[in-house]
Amino acid sequence: MTERQKLLFVTLYATAMAWVESAVVFYLRTKIDRIDPYQPDSLPMTTLGFGRVELVREAATLIMLLAVGWLAGRDNRARFGYTLVAFGVWDILYYVFLIPMTAWPQSLLDWDILFLLPLPWWGPVLAPVSISALMIACGVLMSLFDASVPRRAWLLNFSGVGLALYVFMADAITAMSEGVEAVRMVLPVWFNWPLFSVALALMSAPVIALAASVIRQRSVQSQLVC
Repeated sequence: MTERQKLLFVTLYATAMAWVESAVVFYLRTKIDRIDPYQPDSLPMTTLGFGRVELVREAATLIMLLAVGWLAGRDNRARFGYTLVAFGVWDILYYVFLIPMTAWPQSLLDWDILFLLPLPWWGPVLAPVSISALMIACGVLMSLFDASVPRRAWLLNFSGVGLALYVFMADAITAMSEGVEAVRMVLPVWFNWPLFSVALALMSAPVIALAASVIRQRSVQSQLVC
């Protein structure tokens, strides 16, 4: 199987996972009357006994995405690339599939609870979708091309990831001093777009480095042919 064929199957797998994820969230949010998560007492699943199950489900989802990347890749570099593609496709289509199921989100600026580990992550839908688009671009370049990424680019990327995580969890981190209940009841009113934009720019460093490397390779190959 060629790398492009593997990429197609990984994409199909992630698409199917996205539908399943959307359906599960649709069932869960219907059960707790939270189709739109941005409302007071946004995490009643904790009191209803769903909290622990949901945390394990999120961890299981990550394992499934890692597993398909590992199986598809020919080496560690390609495995990581396929995992990035799977994650990005799954995350974007998750929101796409929720629209016909629930009529939500109505806008890319609608707030969502993105994750629960280790604290609730809050952010407008546009934020995770932007990161997922970067992940797809990086994953495709890593999977299909033999291009290298300088260590400096990865360091910039890791810095951006840490900064983005802080932006997503900033309100929950602030509420930690007031106890678990306060963290559970957090309802953000402002998203730090300036800081997130910096984080996104830092996270794009490997994509820029990979794209530049591929362009250089293509240029050298063209000169050799001529």
